[in-house]
Amino acid sequence: MRAIKDLADGIGLELNSLATGLFWQYPMTSGDPQVRAKSKSIVRKALEVAKGLGADTILVVPGVVSAPFASEERVFYADAWERALEGLRELAPEAEAAGVHIGVENVWNKFLLSPIEMRDFLDAVDSDYVGAYFDVGNVLLYGFPEDWIRVLGERIKKVHFKDFRMSVGTLGGFVNLLEGDVNWPEVMAALREIGYDDYAYTELSPYKHYGDQLIDDISHAMDRILGR
Repeated sequence: MRAIKDLADGIGLELNSLATGLFWQYPMTSGDPQVRAKSKSIVRKALEVAKGLGADTILVVPGVVSAPFASEERVFYADAWERALEGLRELAPEAEAAGVHIGVENVWNKFLLSPIEMRDFLDAVDSDYVGAYFDVGNVLLYGFPEDWIRVLGERIKKVHFKDFRMSVGTLGGFVNLLEGDVNWPEVMAALREIGYDDYAYTELSPYKHYGDQLIDDISHAMDRILGR
């Protein structure tokens, strides 16, 4: 961790956010108490590492009712709500003590499917240190990202920029920025409306060949979206 921090500092790269894929393997909503305990331990470790790196937010998948990939157990929706809420309420004071926010991401988990529901869930946790890690592309299949932004407002801690092609409608529908159906002018208008001035991270898979080209493509697309 120290080596990564030193490397980032040496090239002037700010590390403001941390994520892990472990929440799919160890969901906070599992019916197994040991799995739930493991999930919370991952959050605690992420808070520790984020603090060491100087990041102010960790990304947390709040749990799974079911997912479009892997082999997570099927969880009843009401149980998912109660277990995720219990876990995040327990972890909120630890996030505050670390000075690191927990950002709950909207993902394809069949849980927290509307902006109003996400808002009410976060309000039920009732902590300034638990908010939303909002992913623009993830909601396009069943909603409009600009609606989510306006409803969640200041609860948004960090933002993922992704694009999605509705005509595909599967995981294969995620495409490079500006190649999908996200209404980027409306998304940016909504972000400005709520006063969001933190980072927007692009989450894209590398090209099969000439992967370094993706850096230029992301840079140009982000400049256009951000109006630079």
